Amino acid sequence: MSWNRKNLLDLNDWTPQDFEDFVKRALALKPRLVSVPKRPLDSLRGLTVANLFFENSTRTRNSFDVAERMTGAEVIDWSASGSSMSKGESLRDTVWTLCEMGVNALVVRHSATGMPYYIQKLVPHIPVFNAGDGARSHPTQGLLDVTAAVERLGSLKGKTLAIIGDVRYSRVARSDVKAFRGMGARVILSGPRTLMPTRPEALGAEYEPDPRAAAAQADILGLLRVQLERQEAGLFPSAKEYHALYGATEDLLACARPGAVVMHPAPINRGVEVASSVADGPSSLIREQVLCGVLTRMALLDICLGGGAR
Repeated sequence: MSWNRKNLLDLNDWTPQDFEDFVKRALALKPRLVSVPKRPLDSLRGLTVANLFFENSTRTRNSFDVAERMTGAEVIDWSASGSSMSKGESLRDTVWTLCEMGVNALVVRHSATGMPYYIQKLVPHIPVFNAGDGARSHPTQGLLDVTAAVERLGSLKGKTLAIIGDVRYSRVARSDVKAFRGMGARVILSGPRTLMPTRPEALGAEYEPDPRAAAAQADILGLLRVQLERQEAGLFPSAKEYHALYGATEDLLACARPGAVVMHPAPINRGVEVASSVADGPSSLIREQVLCGVLTRMALLDICLGGGAR
């Protein structure tokens, strides 16, 4: 595939053709990952990728790690705790130090909005991949979500995604809106008004306050994790009430279009955003999303770091 990007900071400038080509590339790698034994791509042998995670992560961090090894890269698994930053070293000096050691790419997750952009400006010659920044963007999650949806449903043109939950604080929602719209899908946002941005339509999606009305139009139900630690702020009365009104129960799924699927970026709060019967049922794509996360990150590393041309 033709490609001219070296970084992935967000999805703002991706064209519909970019999304289509990328999803095809990611899905073409599946036989390599699911075979026993696995068949690594090994296209990035001799390169080193450093994972800089300033926030806790299980799926994204380990998914990038597996993808890096599957493409043949050496991996530096860095975390702020236990590093020289605990001794007072600045982030800038940490990044410069790693890059002077011969690192060829950086994967960055940070709670501060825009941090991957800042790091990319520090080291413009080093590709930077955004693994989530603040509540702004999580581009690889958006890419893996459309990849999982395409694998199950085929073309997303004319399909509708209903994103239900904590949109206000969700970087996943923002990237999913861009990715699904880029693939030709319509996107509806739903959830408590206290968990919506001031102008939800500004994200490029419609707003429907009634989750059942949103589900009735949906081919895909996209649930978002509720930050339970925010309950003290009174954003919704209780987890039990939230589940009854906005959770993906069998009743909510029954409102959706025939053959509708359920997605969640995880970790799941079972009995809050999703009932266990739905999360573990035939309509769930949650486990497929994990697999597609590795495929997506393999494809991303390969095409951005020039694996196909080396």
